[in-house]
Amino acid sequence: MTTRARTVTVTWPEANARRIDRQGLSVAASSAASSSASEGRTPADVVGAMLGAHAQVLSAAELSVALRLPGATRTAVREALWTDRTLVKTFGPRGTVHLLPATELPLWTGALSALPTGSSQPATDARMTPGQTEEVLAAVADALTGAELTIDELSDAVIARTGPWAGDPVMPAFQGMWPRWRQVMHLAGHRGVLCYGPNRGRKATYTNPGATPLPGPEAVAALVGRYLRAYGPATPAHFARWLATAGGWANRLFADLAATGTIEEVTYEGAPAWVAAGDTGFPAAPARGVRLLPYFDAFAIASQPRERLYPGLASERALAGGQAGNYPVLLVDGTVAGVWHQRRSGRRIAVTVEPLAPLTAVQLRELEDQVERVAEVLEGTAELTVGTVTVGPHA
Repeated sequence: MTTRARTVTVTWPEANARRIDRQGLSVAASSAASSSASEGRTPADVVGAMLGAHAQVLSAAELSVALRLPGATRTAVREALWTDRTLVKTFGPRGTVHLLPATELPLWTGALSALPTGSSQPATDARMTPGQTEEVLAAVADALTGAELTIDELSDAVIARTGPWAGDPVMPAFQGMWPRWRQVMHLAGHRGVLCYGPNRGRKATYTNPGATPLPGPEAVAALVGRYLRAYGPATPAHFARWLATAGGWANRLFADLAATGTIEEVTYEGAPAWVAAGDTGFPAAPARGVRLLPYFDAFAIASQPRERLYPGLASERALAGGQAGNYPVLLVDGTVAGVWHQRRSGRRIAVTVEPLAPLTAVQLRELEDQVERVAEVLEGTAELTVGTVTVGPHA
């Protein structure tokens, strides 16, 4: 008779402490005293550990990254993105704009372009055939090679290379209708033929990063391993939610990777979950300290189960219809314990923090230090008010 090896048991405090440490959010990782340990780390290293920094609001991404890199400011992130080009701004997980490490673009494009297509489709009169989609993607790649084009310039170039059908105004937009071809912009990013270039005045530009995607199966397996090291233990449903992809596909993927020994099962919060094979070490001490995280911070979005990260009142105050990221959050000892908001006027940065429970004297001092660090990143001077945040999400 064969006996099954005993499964490792992981608690929420253990998983949470490891995630915070690997995210560069632990007391030691973010302390100036740890500069020797972080010496040589770059914004690209930090973004790699986060598995991308949500950059729909670029200033929030700059803050997310720099807060994890002792002594860094937003300028260091900007230089990595636009001068050194070690970061790339493109369409990442969930089809949303992210910063990704340039060296990892083959992995990301290979994995994201291998995801199953969603069931939602544009209106019938707006759809493109598979052949038209490939024609547009080829036109985007050609037009952006060696060029940095605004959206209008890119649109003209795509239509000139394909035909008037690509320019039909059939896509509902904020203030009118977009041309047909624009429905595949995120797919062009996932194929590695489109990313953002530097702004031209107030206008965004796009360019071709020249990324050759890794083969889909190889890239997806690598991404699962990276995800589990950053946010494990996790279930297929957690992974699918993070990518906004099909749960059934994720179930089959995890089963295949388990069969090859790439990932292994643990018991997490009393139920089966997965970690990368051999990655079963967890800290004994729970997370400690006070941290401020901006809009759509990777940790606040990806860490599961969400009800443990946003306990009690936090789920009502810091989530919008169950969606994470809409509010900047206050972390106390590793869980969301409030929201905050910052308003800038010149160099002055007024920071209002709304704790959901009274802070101790030690925690208040840590909060003051965090506010000073936020101001350092944003290259300004901070003023802290502990009180009610009166603005809504995305303010």
